[in-house]
Amino acid sequence: MMPRALALAAVVVVLDQASKWIILTQVMTPPRTLEVTGFFNLVLAFNRGVSFGLLASNYSWKPYLLAGLALAVVGLLLYWVRRQPGWGPTTAVALIVGGAIGNVIDRFVHGAVVDFLDFHLGGWHWPAFNLADTAIVLGVVLLLADSLFGSAQSDK
Repeated sequence: MMPRALALAAVVVVLDQASKWIILTQVMTPPRTLEVTGFFNLVLAFNRGVSFGLLASNYSWKPYLLAGLALAVVGLLLYWVRRQPGWGPTTAVALIVGGAIGNVIDRFVHGAVVDFLDFHLGGWHWPAFNLADTAIVLGVVLLLADSLFGSAQSDK
């Protein structure tokens, strides 16, 4: 199952990086807000922190520290999932790993994570995010569902 997981992680990285390249080079030149629907905009944001901008700062070493932590988590997840039965944990970890690596690439290339998806309702805006973040959230939800409902049990 590990080769399929790594292939899925690679697909997530490619889609994430391609979407960010399109946003940076084609859509947001110049940077602006593009209203797509009444509840969704395309924006350009550089997140120098972690989720929701927590721990954000302009220290030059910060992107490398956050990237190193993300890579350590990736390594631990890959080690852990090798021992897990079933497709659920493997798929979930592949999504998380692909998303984490996509965001790590941003930290090395841009010094921050490129976010561009902006959902809102009235005056309330969810923090901007990207495809890598979406893959991470989907992976976490899948891991939780697998642990609660036990798809690994049915695969035995």
